Amino acid sequence: MTAKPPAPPAGARPASRRHAPRAEPRPPRQAGTVRPTRPAPPLATLRPAGWAAPQGYADGIAASGRVVFVAGQVGWDPATGAFADDDLAAQVAQALANVVAVLRTAGAEPQHVARLTWYVTDRAEYVAARRAIGIAYRAVMGNHYPAMTLLVVHSLLEERAKVEIEATAVVPDRPATAAQQG
Repeated sequence: MTAKPPAPPAGARPASRRHAPRAEPRPPRQAGTVRPTRPAPPLATLRPAGWAAPQGYADGIAASGRVVFVAGQVGWDPATGAFADDDLAAQVAQALANVVAVLRTAGAEPQHVARLTWYVTDRAEYVAARRAIGIAYRAVMGNHYPAMTLLVVHSLLEERAKVEIEATAVVPDRPATAAQQG
C-alpha cells in the first residue's frame, strides 16, 4: 500500500508552469527539505577511474528497466534464411538489423542495448574489415556503444555465417520526458 503524495500548498503553481519565470523571489529552503532529483538515465556507462577510454564499446553499463534478450542473429535474410553476401561487414550489417528487428518487437530501440556478444569465425578477416564493420555498425546502431565482447570461434551452425551477434537490452520503465532529460 502506498501513501498518497501530500496536497500542494494553497496558491502553488501547477506542475506545467514549474519552469515559468517567477514574478516573486523564491523563499529560502527550509532545513531538512529534499530537492527533487532527475531520474537516473536508463543506461549509464561504467569506466573505472584511470582506465583509458575504450574504442567502440563501453567497459560496463548500469541499467534499470525491463530486460530484453535477443538470441544470436546471423547475417541472413530472416524471412528466407538466405545469405545475400559473404562479405563480413555486410553480414554484420544484416545481423545487427536482425537484432534491431527483434528489439523493436519488444518495444526497444538500439539505444536500449546494454550488451552485445559477437562471435566471428576469422580474426584476421575481422581485423582487416574493422573500418567497414564500424561503418555498418553506425548505420544500424548509431553512435551507441554498449558493453561488447567479441569471440573468435571455429565455426557457426549456419555454414555461410561469418558472424553471430546476441544482445541484451534494457527498456526504461517509462520513457523520459524532455523535462527529465534536461
